[in-house]
Amino acid sequence: MGRITGLVSGLALAAVLAGCTVRVGSETEFAAPPPPAMAAKTVAITQPPARDQSDLQVLFWSDSQRSDRFRAMEQWFAGHEVPAAKTVRALPKGAPLNAELQAEIAALMKDTNAAGIMVLVDGKVRYESYALGLGPKDRWTSFSVAKSFTSTLLGAAIKDGFITSLDDPVTRYIPELTGSAYEGVSVRQLATMTSGVAWNEDYTDPNSDVAQMARFVIEYGPDAVVAQMKALPREAPAGEKWVYKTGETNLIGVLVENAVGMPLAEYAQAKIVEPAGFAGGLFWMVDPRGGNIGGCCLSLRLSDYARMGQFALEGGNGTVPEGWFAEAGKPQVDFGADAPGFGYGYQWWTYPGGNYGAQGIFGQAITLVPDKRMVMAVVSNWPTATSSEARSQARAVAANIAESLE
Repeated sequence: MGRITGLVSGLALAAVLAGCTVRVGSETEFAAPPPPAMAAKTVAITQPPARDQSDLQVLFWSDSQRSDRFRAMEQWFAGHEVPAAKTVRALPKGAPLNAELQAEIAALMKDTNAAGIMVLVDGKVRYESYALGLGPKDRWTSFSVAKSFTSTLLGAAIKDGFITSLDDPVTRYIPELTGSAYEGVSVRQLATMTSGVAWNEDYTDPNSDVAQMARFVIEYGPDAVVAQMKALPREAPAGEKWVYKTGETNLIGVLVENAVGMPLAEYAQAKIVEPAGFAGGLFWMVDPRGGNIGGCCLSLRLSDYARMGQFALEGGNGTVPEGWFAEAGKPQVDFGADAPGFGYGYQWWTYPGGNYGAQGIFGQAITLVPDKRMVMAVVSNWPTATSSEARSQARAVAANIAESLE
């Protein structure tokens, strides 16, 4: 029961990506799904000890529980363990940022309960600090920052020829969606969340689509993601409306895994961890298929969050198509007057000035400033899952750092 509970809870946790609340009562009886169809060959699977289901509801953890457990999610949820890169990318020390900027970053850490911040400029560490018991060799969970990893693996699958084009129909790679509202939707539209398929991401509504994710896991096991998504109706022509959909990012994960024939974590070992030179191992939660949750739930060191940003900044070291990150980090969707300068790319958020980044609840972020060759990685334990004030403060600090650079 411990393994099944961990798997079910892992996919339920994916519904937390943007701050949603999903309750899966401890009284629920979980039917064991069939054996995982997506067995990893080169990465190990971590099986946590059996836990009471009520103790796996991340949004209801206390502040001290989050600070402790965000460093050790593998002790609470099942997942794949990817080893560190054989050749670690060195991050040499650069000149420290000036005292005023260091004070701003220290204030950001205190104000937003950050566990760690690292700033790279030209691949050199200009600032590094830790708190909340986190150390340089400890990992911290990502939440939706994982989406940008999944996007990168989508690019790698195109580069490797597993996926012919972003303009391919989604049904080519997930044929079970034939006849659903995803008929005629392209991979590109899935990546930009412009499928036009209806989705309710109301976190306060127990009947919303995002709140129903856990129910589909219980009822459908390995088929949960596709079963839920193929039942959705269409609300707009494909390509015409942007709606943030937790379920669609998980669908991208299924699509990539179907195309490459291995779990995301295993593909990430070859296409991200090794070429980016990660110094520590990567943990990525699994679902009942034995594959990974595309939209959530990987854990890595603060320095490896920064290495991921540097990897993207430098174009991906040949593992993705030429210009992939320039396109992925460009506003494929412009939010317009409601949020001037902001938009959405291929599972990356886009910011004013040509900057872009990855974001996750409770204050996880990788921010890239290409013009200044700068990366800022932040891992946090915000008091609340979402905070526009904390996010704005972090962006302001990043902007001040960038402005100080030549």
